[in-house]
Amino acid sequence: MQRPPSPPVPGGLHLLDATMFRTPGASSGVQRVLAAKREGLLARGWRHTVLAPGARGDGEIDCGGIPIPASGGYRFVLRRRHAARLIEQAAPDIVEAADPYVLGWAVLDASQRLKVPAVAFCHSDLPRWMARLAGGAHGQDGLRGRHAERHAAAYLARLYERYDLVLAPSRAMTKRLHELGVPQAQHQPLGVDCTRFTPAANSPRWRHELLARLGFPATTRLFVYAGRFAPEKNLDLLAEAVDRLGPGHVLVVMGDGPRVPRGERLRCLPSSRDTRRVARLLASADAFVHAGDQETFGLSALEAMACGTPVVVHAAGGLGELAHGVGLTVPSRRVDVWTEALRAAVGDGARPLASAGLARARAHDWDVVVEQLAARYRLVMRDHRRAQAPGALLAPPQLS
Repeated sequence: MQRPPSPPVPGGLHLLDATMFRTPGASSGVQRVLAAKREGLLARGWRHTVLAPGARGDGEIDCGGIPIPASGGYRFVLRRRHAARLIEQAAPDIVEAADPYVLGWAVLDASQRLKVPAVAFCHSDLPRWMARLAGGAHGQDGLRGRHAERHAAAYLARLYERYDLVLAPSRAMTKRLHELGVPQAQHQPLGVDCTRFTPAANSPRWRHELLARLGFPATTRLFVYAGRFAPEKNLDLLAEAVDRLGPGHVLVVMGDGPRVPRGERLRCLPSSRDTRRVARLLASADAFVHAGDQETFGLSALEAMACGTPVVVHAAGGLGELAHGVGLTVPSRRVDVWTEALRAAVGDGARPLASAGLARARAHDWDVVVEQLAARYRLVMRDHRRAQAPGALLAPPQLS
């Protein structure tokens, strides 16, 4: 962040973020987003609270939850009324839900009683995730997958239509929400800390030591993935593509999750909350790779771009949108296509793309993004107050 953090100003505006996608002691995209938002908002005189299962730090509230099997440590919140009461006791000026489940409804309950605006951030593509989960091998193309996708889309529309504002990190997801009947959905990209994720994090010595520790020669081409180990990330596809490249190549994956990938030329590193350690890995790699086809944004890809590292990502969803014109985008799940894309990523032709990616990442610095968020929050609070004012129904519509 550009601005140094400062203590909250007494009486400053108060945002409460509610999410079940936050695991104490582990790193995740939502975790990094919340940490960056908190730092940026505190520096601007706001107060910030996080409500999540197992939360126990400063400015955090534990809402409880039961473990979700094979999820990598996530907990599902069951007690909607309890969560709503905890939000009410915190007395925020605005509440934001980062997931569309029980906490999504609890946020609405609390915001109505507190008479404050409710914001939802659409971090995941629930309909497509449900299609993959229900469709099995056939995915969205199977009857069960399509049925599950339709029901999930209807559910999402029913929930989000009650919010004052819905934010989506990609234009594609924003358009989809509009098509579902959520006209108040707006495009809001996520950000990256360019003081930590930077080409200066590259360490040739550390890279040499890492490869030696993993049993590979110093001349090995290093591909890196950082994020959750989950089926929708298609890590097995990446592992097979690197295997096909043969000797002299390795895929290093950093993270945790329910499905640990395996491959002859794949090595795992534990998840880390130390952003400087993650940045060193990304900046020291030959290329960052991500084959997920259900991403709404691609935070780790943006972090790799900020490190000046070429990125190879799936062309679908938020990843393809983020890397369009500044990275290699692969519109396929065929192993041979990915193998050739990875080969191209370590060629000389990838360097201009890496430079373009670096410029795009710097335009998404968290200092810029938090300022955008704060402006959106102030605007929705203003509109909410006007809507609640006596005689608001008789007032002429406001153009913005």
